[in-house]
Amino acid sequence: MEWLVIILLVAILALLAYVVWARKTPQETQGMVLLQQRIQELERSLEMKLGEGTSRMFENMRAQFGESQKLATDIRDLVAKQLTEVRIEQTKTNESTTRFMTIAEQLANLEKVLKHQKQRGNLGEASLELILSNILPPGSYKMQYEFPGGETVDAVVVTKEGVIPIDAKFSLDNYQRLVNAIDDTQRAELEKQFKNDLKMRIDETSKYVRPKDGTLPFAFMYIPAEAIYYDLLINEVGSVKVNTRNLIDYAYNEKKVIIVSPTTFAAYLQSVLYGFKAFKIEETAKDIAKNVEALGRHLKTYEDYYNKIGNSLSTTVNHYNAGRKELGKVDKDVLKITGGSIGLDGPLLEKPTLAGDE
Repeated sequence: MEWLVIILLVAILALLAYVVWARKTPQETQGMVLLQQRIQELERSLEMKLGEGTSRMFENMRAQFGESQKLATDIRDLVAKQLTEVRIEQTKTNESTTRFMTIAEQLANLEKVLKHQKQRGNLGEASLELILSNILPPGSYKMQYEFPGGETVDAVVVTKEGVIPIDAKFSLDNYQRLVNAIDDTQRAELEKQFKNDLKMRIDETSKYVRPKDGTLPFAFMYIPAEAIYYDLLINEVGSVKVNTRNLIDYAYNEKKVIIVSPTTFAAYLQSVLYGFKAFKIEETAKDIAKNVEALGRHLKTYEDYYNKIGNSLSTTVNHYNAGRKELGKVDKDVLKITGGSIGLDGPLLEKPTLAGDE
């Protein structure tokens, strides 16, 4: 831009020399007209070049803005998609909660068919698998899980912290005898046997609590009949008072065993399921945060380009105004030589204001 101003000044000086020389000839009027035409041509040429430069800068600015706007739109669509997936998962969780409410009804009649010991074991494991499959997603639990030492537990729930063992073995023989007992002496003996049997089952379940083998520090002892679980809670078997509260405390505090029924076990699994969902939401939130961070970086890059465009426009306006001022000086020189102005004065442009300059 500076060389253009220099060329313009040289041309103007040449024209002024021509004007001085022309004043010494009879063709003064014709020379003045020619001088005015040349100066006007130079002015039009200067304005055309400045206009072309400004147009190119605005085109570049529009292109940069279009690319940044497209990037912001793409990231916004991606974030919206991920939030939609989170809402879908939440809906599935609510549906699972509704399903588990019907599981207790489906299992309510199981105890009616628990007559044979082998059948009781098979049905207990079947009801356990039914609850697991209806509440937890596939792959988050395993049936007949084998430990490194070769021992097998009925099922485990797989979490990111470790597996939760579940034992579904529970003998109903002494329970049924105690319910049907009439003689007080026989009832006292059966109560002792029932408590010993329950303690033995608690001890059997506790052997699956193996943090060194990847388990959590507790296990579930699954009782497939709501009636038995209820009797344990109220310390009563049928119409007979039985002190089972000490055994429940013994199971939880000493053996790290939680005794559950179909309904309470389903409630525990819901807590595990919410843990799975929370973990997935946490992972999705991390992806959203990464995308938002990328959006911030791109917007910062766009801001840098925009500031550069503003600085370029400011430089262009400065050169334009400098050229205008020089033309004003030429007009004054012509006025001194010829006694008349040729009208080279024009308005100056204002520089664009950047956000940081306000």
